[in-house]
Amino acid sequence: MRATVVLGRIAGIRVGVHWSVLLIFGVIVLGLAQGRLPQAHPGEGWPVYWSIGLLTAVVFFVSLLAHELAHAIVARRNGVEVDDIVLWLLGGAARLKAEAPSPAAELRIAGVGPLVSLVLGGVFALAAWALDAVSAAGPVVEAAVWLAVINILLAAFNVIPAAPLDGGRLLRAFLWWRTGDRLRATAGATTAGRVFGWLLVAFGLLLFMRGDVFGGLWLAMIGWFLAATATAEGQQAQLRAVLAGVPVRDVMTPDPVTVPAGLTVARFLGDPRYRYRHSAFPVTGEAGGMDAGGGLGVGEGAGGRPGVGDGALALVGLMTLDLARAVGEERRPAVTVGQAMLPLERVEVVDADTPLAEVLPRVEPGAEHRLLVLDGGRLAGIVSASDVSRAVTWMMSTAQRGADARRGGGGADGGGGRDADWGRGWDDRRRGA
Repeated sequence: MRATVVLGRIAGIRVGVHWSVLLIFGVIVLGLAQGRLPQAHPGEGWPVYWSIGLLTAVVFFVSLLAHELAHAIVARRNGVEVDDIVLWLLGGAARLKAEAPSPAAELRIAGVGPLVSLVLGGVFALAAWALDAVSAAGPVVEAAVWLAVINILLAAFNVIPAAPLDGGRLLRAFLWWRTGDRLRATAGATTAGRVFGWLLVAFGLLLFMRGDVFGGLWLAMIGWFLAATATAEGQQAQLRAVLAGVPVRDVMTPDPVTVPAGLTVARFLGDPRYRYRHSAFPVTGEAGGMDAGGGLGVGEGAGGRPGVGDGALALVGLMTLDLARAVGEERRPAVTVGQAMLPLERVEVVDADTPLAEVLPRVEPGAEHRLLVLDGGRLAGIVSASDVSRAVTWMMSTAQRGADARRGGGGADGGGGRDADWGRGWDDRRRGA
C-alpha cells in the first residue's frame, strides 16, 4: 500500500496516508458527532459535537501512528530497515524492508505496538477520570472515554494470534523459537490468520443477514483482508524458501543502458536507445557535479559502468519514460534528465551478492520501482518485478519437476544440485537456449 500523500518524517521514518483513510476518518467523525456524543450528552449545539468529533478522530489517528512508530523504531534498533509508515482504511502499516533476524527480535518488534496502544488506552482513561473530576463538559469526557476504549480494543485485537496481526507475529516468534524453523513458524501463523479471517467473514455475513448491514459488511471486509494478507504472507514465505541461496546477480539484467544526467528530456525521448525495450534507465553524472539547477557533466566510464560517488562518473538516479513524458513538451528542450529523474536517495540500491529473498519485499511493479544492483561499488545491473517473476516461475517449475522425479523414483540430486546448476539453467533460458 503506497502513500497517496507523504506527510513528512518522524524519527527519520517517512510517514504518509493513503486516500482511503478519509473514508474511516469520516465514519468516525460522523459516528461521534451524530451518534455517540449527542446520545450520551444531549442538549449541546451541533458545532460542539462536530468539533469534538473531528478532534477525537485526529487524536485517534495520532494514536495509530504512535502504534506503528513503535514498531518501526524497535525494528530499526534490531537491525531491520524501515521503508515507511502508511495510514489507510483499516488502520496503519509499518513496512519493513527485511525479516527480523531472530525470534527475540520478532517478539520485540511485534509486541511493542499493542503495548503502546494499551498504555495510550490507560492514559486516555486517566484523562477521562481527571476531566470528569473537574466537571469538564460531558462530550469532552465522552471523547476521552471513547479514545481509551478504542485503544484498549485495538491492543486486544492486535494480540490475537493470527497473521498478519501483531499477535500472529508473536505466534511466529514463539513457533520459530520452539522449532528453530522460520518457514514452519510462518506457515503456522499464516494458517491461523486464514482461519481467523474466514471466521470473521462468516460472522460478518451472519450479522448482515440479521439486519446489521454496516457492521456485518465491515466485519466481513476486515476478515477478508486478514485472510487474503495471511495467504500472501504464506506465499512469500514459500518464495523465500525457494530463493534461499540465490543472489540478486543471478536474476538481474546485467550492463543496463545508462543515460547521462546532462542530456535534455527532448533528446532522451528522441534517442532510439531509450525508446524501445526498456522503460527505466540508471542516470550517471560527475560525482558531486550537480549544480543548483540540477545540471551534470557527463562522460564515459570504464566499461560503461559508472561508479557511485567515485571516479569521473557517479550513479545519481533513475530515469523512466513516464517521468520524461510528464515534462511539458515545450519545456523538454531545456529540462535535463538530472532535473526530471528520481534522485538516488529515492531509488532502491542493492549489492549483487545480496540474497534475492531479502530484497523480495522491495520489488514492486512499475518502472520507478526498479532495483539498481552494485558490484564492488559499481553499477552491474538492474532488476524489475518481471525479472524476479520469471526467475521465480522458472525455479518453482524446476523444483516441482525435481520433486515429481523423486516421487517417481527418478533419483535425487543429493540436495545441492539446485544451487549449483540452477543459475546456469536460468542463464540458458534467458538467452533462449
